[in-house]
Amino acid sequence: MANKNVREVVLEILLSIEKNQAYSNLLLNKMIQKHELSSKDTGLLTEIVYGTIQRRDTLDFYLSPFVNNKKKVENWVIVLLRLSLYQMVYLDRIPERAVLFEAVEIAKKRGHKGIASMVNGVLRTIQRNGLPSTEDISDPIEKLSIETSHPTWLVSRWVKSFGYENAKKMCEVNLVPPIHSARVNMTKTTVDEVLETLKSEGIEASVGDLSPNSIKINKGNIAHSNLFKAGLITIQDESSMLVAHALGLENGDVVLDSCAAPGGKTTHIAELLENSGSVTSLDLHNHKIKLIDEQVSRLGLTNVHTKAMDSRSVGEHFENETFDKILVDAPCSGFGVIRRKPDIKYAKSEQDIHQLKKVQKSILDAVAPLVKNGGTLVYSTCTIDEEENEQVVKEFLDFNPSFQLDSELSNRLPEKVKEYVSNGKVQLLPHYFGTDGFFIASFRKQV
Repeated sequence: MANKNVREVVLEILLSIEKNQAYSNLLLNKMIQKHELSSKDTGLLTEIVYGTIQRRDTLDFYLSPFVNNKKKVENWVIVLLRLSLYQMVYLDRIPERAVLFEAVEIAKKRGHKGIASMVNGVLRTIQRNGLPSTEDISDPIEKLSIETSHPTWLVSRWVKSFGYENAKKMCEVNLVPPIHSARVNMTKTTVDEVLETLKSEGIEASVGDLSPNSIKINKGNIAHSNLFKAGLITIQDESSMLVAHALGLENGDVVLDSCAAPGGKTTHIAELLENSGSVTSLDLHNHKIKLIDEQVSRLGLTNVHTKAMDSRSVGEHFENETFDKILVDAPCSGFGVIRRKPDIKYAKSEQDIHQLKKVQKSILDAVAPLVKNGGTLVYSTCTIDEEENEQVVKEFLDFNPSFQLDSELSNRLPEKVKEYVSNGKVQLLPHYFGTDGFFIASFRKQV
């Protein structure tokens, strides 16, 4: 940090996300390493970056009365104002004078005296006059959109699918930092042993709320723990852990994970099989296959075979009725993981959803013949969009009459989830359990 302070790095990250559509989580880790940040600076950097992205549209609403001719103002200046206002409005522990001083210094360094004066003027006027109110917005969807910084089109879709109250709860929970959880590798250890060892490393953790063999991390970074390095735990959201259980695995099963990177579900399947049977793990790109291989190696699993392949062409590589169980954890819009990747809500469009639906449907249609008679096909996404979930399921069943929704799904999932299972499907919204939003549908191939 010899030449740049934390807020300058924040500005650099936010600009890169906007310009290059870079993923915030990947870029953040890269910049933390590049600038060799202390844990204290890393915490502040992470909070300002994610907070500014999460609240972007709300911040712009607050800034709009105070910035004249916004189109003529350089983008970096707008982003600097956003991140500064975020600290003033949402971070009580940072004195406003410190925020103003840093903003003006960055403006001088990056621009010139005139820009520094403008930045100072805008922030001091807001400090003096207060923020504009959203109470005058009569349209409830527009009001919710601005107050929670979600695109209006997205809020409208959620209201239509789930009702206004559920949409409101989803928008609000997306502004709250996510709960960090991990899966215990039961082929090597137990939940109690993991909790005890983490405690000795100064990491506070507790038993998970939702998934068997899960833990919640209350304080500390388990990615740097000895347990993680030794392959005793895998970082994974609790809702995501339900997918492997939905398959109803039995020792010796031959399983296909058709869209497997980065390997969380593949390795969970392999663990539940207790290293028996086999898991064929596919992904389109070689560099993503490498990520899966690294996870498999770290966890000490011996029943996983990886292959770089487009899942839509599996019929060219495998015989029909080869697999007992197949998982299609499909590429999706990711609207269930906005808390972890807040930039998703601005980057995706309705057109993206239409295109993704076609891909999802084509993967399901391609793998369906590979399921053995009496076998199970599970479709899952980390989105809450009906078009990618319910509509894909309906269209798949319309064109694949040998499959039916699996009435046994409820019996394979934890007690807490059962009330949300209906006719072989489960849609978890992010405010139900504080997990990622997730959809799972289980199909049984009729004999």
